[in-house]
Amino acid sequence: MGIAVVAAAGASSSMAFLRTRAQRARWILTPLASSSFSGKPISSSASSSRKLVLYSKPGCCLCDGLKEKLQAAFILSGSDSLHDVELQIRDITSNPEWEKAYQYEIPVLAKVLSDGTEETLPRLSPRMGVELVQKKIAAALKQQGTDY
Repeated sequence: MGIAVVAAAGASSSMAFLRTRAQRARWILTPLASSSFSGKPISSSASSSRKLVLYSKPGCCLCDGLKEKLQAAFILSGSDSLHDVELQIRDITSNPEWEKAYQYEIPVLAKVLSDGTEETLPRLSPRMGVELVQKKIAAALKQQGTDY
């Protein structure tokens, strides 16, 4: 399966492209009015059931570092593959509720549960290697309380 990466930001309409070994996936920056998950995979494959949300903002070096690590982790294969995970990036400056909740905490990574609610994942250290990031996220997605 390919990587489905969907990003949400305030007024930005730019696109960045992420190359994978087998295909190209897009980061699409679109505005969101609420905190509900509204992203759809870009690839032609079936919709992903494993979903993550990254709360971020422009100019946040920790956020940019985590985005880069997530890009690399999504490309890795193996038993902890994240190829079927859909990632939505939310710009907290586009929503006052997100900004109030996460302004001092970003980057915040959350998994979307089967009922649509979000569960914040433990913070990933900026010093953590890509392989360990992949393992930690895969383990978090497999934990009880989800369909993963």
